[in-house]
Amino acid sequence: MSLTAVTRLELRRLWVRPLAWGLAALTIAWLAWTFTLSLGTFLAIQVKLAASPDAGGFTDYVSIPLLAALVGMSLLVVPLLTMSTLAGERRAGTLPLLVSTGIAPWKLVTGKYLAVLAWLMLWLLVTLAMPLVLAASSTPDWGKLAAATLGTALTLATVAAIGMACSAATSYPAIAAALTLVITLALWAVDRGAQMAGASGGFLQWLSLDTHLHNLQRGLVVSSDLIWFALAIALSLVLATRRLSADRERH
Repeated sequence: MSLTAVTRLELRRLWVRPLAWGLAALTIAWLAWTFTLSLGTFLAIQVKLAASPDAGGFTDYVSIPLLAALVGMSLLVVPLLTMSTLAGERRAGTLPLLVSTGIAPWKLVTGKYLAVLAWLMLWLLVTLAMPLVLAASSTPDWGKLAAATLGTALTLATVAAIGMACSAATSYPAIAAALTLVITLALWAVDRGAQMAGASGGFLQWLSLDTHLHNLQRGLVVSSDLIWFALAIALSLVLATRRLSADRERH
């Protein structure tokens, strides 16, 4: 079985899973409501913003908050989407069958990850469609919007990779979802916890997911932030692959 075949198979499974469609519907509905509220607030204060040369615009008050809402929901939704990718296979007894076909563990992990990532990117595209519909009648800051979109995409990819690693580590999808949620929340809040304890900056600030995402949401594309996301994704996928390799050796 090739990498492409694994990706297609997982995409078909997502396509027919009621949970995936239910999560997508709830997410888009909530984001549409958030977009409506943000747009109403922006229109209400538009006159005041026009009087201040340093005030933000449509991108700052509507587009970026919408992407931030998607990130916030992803911390809860993505663990539910990834929890069965490998844990469900192991619990159903089909994972040993897949491994016994001779497919390399990295292909199995990468194929399933790409399928989940494609599903999440569709969510992102639908979310972006909301502010882009009004682009002709507004003045978006395209550079800042592109940076914020990149940060959102990298965050979704990182949480999905962590979900894959947690799903590979257990036979229980619920435990995999809980582990993913705990790890992502810890990465999100580690710097804030350190600040409350009287420490700031340094390694804990670099470790925090929010630190790197915040820079991109401000329109700053820094190589160190991109490296952090790349390392987090790579480490998660490597851990998932090593766990499957260990299972393969035992069988």
